[in-house]
Amino acid sequence: MSQDHIAKLACATCKRVNYFTTRNRKQVEKKLDLAKHCNWCRKHTKHKEVKK
Repeated sequence: MSQDHIAKLACATCKRVNYFTTRNRKQVEKKLDLAKHCNWCRKHTKHKEVKK
């Protein structure tokens, strides 16, 4: 069975949920923290995984 789960990524600056991605909970134990483009901030910002 696959352990992939959907994770929401929210902008660290404006706190808006902009992206959805999958991650394997067995291999990746920490929350995701990626640099993505935010349409509301209009620049690349850190996006952190938030609860559902």
